[in-house]
Amino acid sequence: MPENVTEQRREEAAAAAPAIAPAREPVPASVRRDVIFDVDDISVHYGDHKAIRDVTLDLHVNEITALIGPSGCGKSTFIRCLNRMNDLIPTARVDGKIVYHGEDLYASDIDPVQVRKRIGMVFQKPNPFPKSIYDNIAFGPRLMSSRPPKKGDMDEIVERALRRGALWDEVKDRLRTNAFGMSGGQQQRLCIARALATEPDVLLMDEPCSALDPISTGRIEDLMIELKRDYSIVIVTHNMQQAARVSDMTAFFTVELHDEGRSRTGAVVEYGETDKIFTNPDDKRTEDYVTGKFG
Repeated sequence: MPENVTEQRREEAAAAAPAIAPAREPVPASVRRDVIFDVDDISVHYGDHKAIRDVTLDLHVNEITALIGPSGCGKSTFIRCLNRMNDLIPTARVDGKIVYHGEDLYASDIDPVQVRKRIGMVFQKPNPFPKSIYDNIAFGPRLMSSRPPKKGDMDEIVERALRRGALWDEVKDRLRTNAFGMSGGQQQRLCIARALATEPDVLLMDEPCSALDPISTGRIEDLMIELKRDYSIVIVTHNMQQAARVSDMTAFFTVELHDEGRSRTGAVVEYGETDKIFTNPDDKRTEDYVTGKFG
């Protein structure tokens, strides 16, 4: 392709791409942090259906990695591989290898429950337990501990988690009230705080803002940027602006159609620094997606 045509396409992509807010502090490739997940050739089957195929990428410590792509491309399936949530689906089979801190996450001697303790997850819809705000946060530490923490210790755990979830000042005077009385945005921050209460290493977030209003979404995004100082975060999002604002790295998934459209398999098209994915992608399919030409 002539250089002037290629340059014109890049300029059009840059103009059409979502604005990248300056709040994020991207990590230059020259100081890329250590790898936390080494994902090698991961494929997932549900029965005879191949949901995703041949995913290979590295996720880094203390970065936010965004997974973007059209509906049905396997983003949620992939993120659930990272904490073995797919194990809970009887028909699911995961092939390939995921190395987490040097350990094979799917080795026969690895306890999936311990994996989920170290790799927390927040879901699309806020799902507080029908308990008090305090008991929502205390649930995980109580469950994971071989000996129930003393009240003073638990009070510290609850306060620390709520502070990390940017909720403490809003709820410190009503910790014993039902969590269902909170707003949607507060409930989602409560779910984040609940995940942090067990002291995880990684936080997975599957469309955490899709059910929230713009103000609540902004608070969650600010919280993610703050939390990456202490945690590695992987987020699934359909919101291109959100991916551009908060993430350091972005993986673009697409859907491959088989059997005349009757079967769909997700695959990674391109993975790289967020700024590059949104302004100068290597693949035309990535460019078309981030500029809104399809998806």
